[in-house]
Amino acid sequence: MIRVMRTLAVLGSSLLLLVPTACSQGGDEDDAQSVADALAAGLSAKKLDDVPFTGADPADEFTETIGELDWAPVKVSAADPEVDGDRGTVSLTWKWDVKGNEWTYRSKAALAKEGDDWKVVWTPSVVEPSLKDGEVIEVDTLHPERGAIVGPHNTPIVVRRDVVKLGLDKSTLTRKQELVSARAIAKVLDIDGAAFVKRVKATGEKAFVEALVLRKEDAANLPPTYGENKGAVAIPATLPLAPTKEFAAPILGSVGEATAELIKKSEGRLSAGDLTGLSGLQGRYDEQLAGTSGIQIEAVKGKGTERELFATEPVNGDDLRLTLDNDLQLKAEQILSATKPASAIVALDPKTGNILAAASGPGSKGINTATYGQYAPGSTFKVVTALALLRKGLTPDSTVPCTATLSVDGKAFKNYDDYPSSHVGDIPFRDAFAQSCNTAFIAERERLGKDDLAEAAAALGLGVDHDLGFPAYFGQVPEAASETEKAADQIGQGKVLASPMAMATVAASVRSGHTVLPRLIKDHDVDQVEPDVPLTSKEAGQLRALMRGVVTDGSGSFLAGVPGEVMAKTGTAEYGTGTPLPTHTWMIASTDKLAVAVFVETGQSGSATAGPLLERLLG
Repeated sequence: MIRVMRTLAVLGSSLLLLVPTACSQGGDEDDAQSVADALAAGLSAKKLDDVPFTGADPADEFTETIGELDWAPVKVSAADPEVDGDRGTVSLTWKWDVKGNEWTYRSKAALAKEGDDWKVVWTPSVVEPSLKDGEVIEVDTLHPERGAIVGPHNTPIVVRRDVVKLGLDKSTLTRKQELVSARAIAKVLDIDGAAFVKRVKATGEKAFVEALVLRKEDAANLPPTYGENKGAVAIPATLPLAPTKEFAAPILGSVGEATAELIKKSEGRLSAGDLTGLSGLQGRYDEQLAGTSGIQIEAVKGKGTERELFATEPVNGDDLRLTLDNDLQLKAEQILSATKPASAIVALDPKTGNILAAASGPGSKGINTATYGQYAPGSTFKVVTALALLRKGLTPDSTVPCTATLSVDGKAFKNYDDYPSSHVGDIPFRDAFAQSCNTAFIAERERLGKDDLAEAAAALGLGVDHDLGFPAYFGQVPEAASETEKAADQIGQGKVLASPMAMATVAASVRSGHTVLPRLIKDHDVDQVEPDVPLTSKEAGQLRALMRGVVTDGSGSFLAGVPGEVMAKTGTAEYGTGTPLPTHTWMIASTDKLAVAVFVETGQSGSATAGPLLERLLG
């Protein structure tokens, strides 16, 4: 301990207080504290370059001692040193963050004064108080069970399913045999041969090098020639998987080994070899699904000399609950399976907004067309335009001019090619809606102000963004920049855009009589942005009658045999270049239980291309 000697001397009639060592001892204490702080900072940064030590530089020994904790964040703080003459000690508080587990303890470091300078005396116990010479720290990760993704009534969607890992076991092969087998295995499995050979070369002598993972049922069809290759193995395992490879794949995302980028971003939560969400809901909700790894930290000195320093139990991940209906999702995907262009089917419960199916067809090539596609909705948007016109005094019985063509500022608009000639002329608005007369809707554009279409769209759930917890595009209805653009907007072209999810929401809002907000993730709370001009019961009733007329008397008459009171609207939207222009094809519909949007990126017409797909879903 610091001891300061005080001496009293009498000189004449005066008392003189002598403190011969006070200044130097105060300096000693400050110098020791400075070294202790430098040690704490260096240990926290895992760099000891600025720390003075007695004897040889221990930087390499320190790195070897912390071993498998070299990646883990740590904060080391130093208490006030205790100094006695040329010797001292400092207490160090360690706080490690090991994959989300806090390991806190105290150690001590000895200090020694050499000449005028304080230095640290290095021993392994500086790192952990029980460590002895030659011991290093090893960390074992205790993996939690990943949470499942489930549907209503906890119906399994993504759960652990049987798979087979195919690849090369190098343990019994020569170098030459490894390369020969690697090329042969790649050929049988139809994977990139050069990339697989490169991975084989980069691994250790006894490594298993994974080539491909197949579902158990798919592995049953593996060509017999696979097993004829030396070192080719098939290892049973389990992975978090959906019912099929295609099942809502763009939305659910995938699980795989953590990439270097994800490991870096995780700040110690992930390490090489960990399974993690790579995309979609698996990626966004990875921390919830993954849970927290347990750890076992040991001091190791050779084989069989492990000594536990710290351990925690893993905490399993929490399930993610969705609204998807397995049977309806599988049905939608089967319906789209033969559709070559990008396509989608979205089905909602019109009462709750729950998304029951959100299928993107194989032509979407992994893109989430269903909830995030951005396309001109064509005449399905006439439901929105009809609401805007009804609000401006038009009625279902009002007479409107349905001409063969209509010119707006030199731009000619016409009806679709097989528009029935018997419905040309001055006709009731309900007839113009049922037959989808473009010119009639465009002719009524003067009734609408600059914000009327956008307000009507918002009342039906289109054009107002919400964070639903997954990629969701609600569409846009911007103010028209010209008269021709305004005319095009009336019929769902111009700059109007929507996703299939957004158009299913329109159908659901009409059916339910209020603005519906789609929902996929049950525990994700969303504050709905209420429309400035909400949908009234009278307006909803008029729209339902118009959409019912499409089925009883119009372009959706092929749905007349579907049980229940089906309401629908067809749609076609030109896009791109060429003569004739290619067309997006749409159809939306609702029953008491479903509100559906069907979209095919390129087709003949809504009724001819999207219509049969819709009929199969509702049938």
